[in-house]
Amino acid sequence: MSVSLPVEPADEDRSPTGTVLRARRELAAAIRRGDYRPNQRLIESELTAALDVSRATLRSVLIALEQENYISLELNRSARVRQFSLAEAHEILETREILESAAAGLAATRILPEECDRLDELMALMAEADRAGDTEAYSSRNSEFHALVIAAARQPTLSRLLSSTPYPLVVKQFHNFEVRHPRPDTMAEHRAIVAALRIGDSAVAEAAMRHHVAAVRQGLALPDPAEGEQE
Repeated sequence: MSVSLPVEPADEDRSPTGTVLRARRELAAAIRRGDYRPNQRLIESELTAALDVSRATLRSVLIALEQENYISLELNRSARVRQFSLAEAHEILETREILESAAAGLAATRILPEECDRLDELMALMAEADRAGDTEAYSSRNSEFHALVIAAARQPTLSRLLSSTPYPLVVKQFHNFEVRHPRPDTMAEHRAIVAALRIGDSAVAEAAMRHHVAAVRQGLALPDPAEGEQE
């Protein structure tokens, strides 16, 4: 599978370290988008061409992504996109729920009025995309919504922890095609989050986000851990 990755901006840091960071960012984004399937083998020659890097640089990129749980490096140093066990998936979803609800609680005291206005705009765009059946546009606006709430927390350490959690990979791996996306209650959950942010109520914002992120599990083919690993 050949994937065309974004071309770096003209003012990008072209030092060896900058090249590794840029390539890591682009490959991680491609994996999050679903350009590569869970457990798919990553072909070195294709990646060096797509990322425009040397094999030595690519090895540094793959080591970094293994540490961030995006890929698995095998004994012969070939790489595969991470495929998560049921237990791992539940842990990652629980971690995301805890971290993002904390971010929403912080954002309630730090968000700007114009940022709340943008969240309202994004909800309107999501509703429009849903009516049109445009799942790609809906997903893009939904990602922007969550990213804005996290950014409004103005807590860089928390933001880094959230960005390093392979939550999108779990959602893609366990996507349930028999369940309607977005869920019927999603827009009401978004409105509750924004309402709490507008009035600066940290406790309500945190609870609303926790409920929203926890509800994502309803749209996944993800049995309860008590049922054991999937066959």
